[in-house]
Amino acid sequence: MRSNSVIKDRTLMKKYILLALSALILASCGEYNRVLKSTDPTVKLNYAKKAFEQKKYVQATTVLGDIVDLFRGKEEAEDALYLLALSNYENKDYASSGVYFKNYYTRYPRGKYTELARFYCGYGYYLDSPDPQLDQSDTMKGIEELQGFLDYFPRSDKVNIAQNAIFELQDKLTLKELQNAQLYYNLGNYLDNNYESAIIVAQNAIKAYPYSRYKEDLELIILKARFQEAEQSVDEKKTDRYREVIDEYYSFVNNYPDGPNRREADNILKIAQRHVND
Repeated sequence: MRSNSVIKDRTLMKKYILLALSALILASCGEYNRVLKSTDPTVKLNYAKKAFEQKKYVQATTVLGDIVDLFRGKEEAEDALYLLALSNYENKDYASSGVYFKNYYTRYPRGKYTELARFYCGYGYYLDSPDPQLDQSDTMKGIEELQGFLDYFPRSDKVNIAQNAIFELQDKLTLKELQNAQLYYNLGNYLDNNYESAIIVAQNAIKAYPYSRYKEDLELIILKARFQEAEQSVDEKKTDRYREVIDEYYSFVNNYPDGPNRREADNILKIAQRHVND
């Protein structure tokens, strides 16, 4: 009997909890709907601040989207625009947040949130940057915005984060170029001299991103492409092209004397030297 009584009490307690939660949800939804229908921008701003604190970012962005322009020229305008940007950022809508953060720091170049707006604008694009094989527009935007942040706020406590993000984004762009160079190399002489195209792509990538962690791989492609050009040249050009291979080899080894690709480079040198010495 006692156990049955305990079970009944627990069942009743669960019902009370569910009813209470349901009442809270209904009250919350009712408040949100009332705020949406309100014509008072201050009521909406205050609700958006509360929604943001409660991590209800979708509600915050929806409410703020209606009132940002209504506050134009007023003191609340700055807070509303920044909160709209930050709500989108926290909701992981980095494309929208980037637009609003940029609107903020453009409209308020010396505003109270300008430093953070510039940082989050760029960092959002960093977080949204796609895989190297995809379009890299957001990657470029991230580098541009983060570099702008560093230019304007060189003493910010977020400088190291921004610099590291830029390096990662640049490496992603370099990897894309490395993949393009490798594609040209793999095509060989199909329809054209794709080895020369591989060399040009790799050289341009090195020039654009001289400190990339993919620099050795790019230089190796240049060496291998030079070698293939020599191998497939007509006889009267072979000797000169093998000399170019040897020059490229010494440049490569000088930069990476103990690199993982040293053995492959040494094998290329041996073949090139045989042709030059014959």
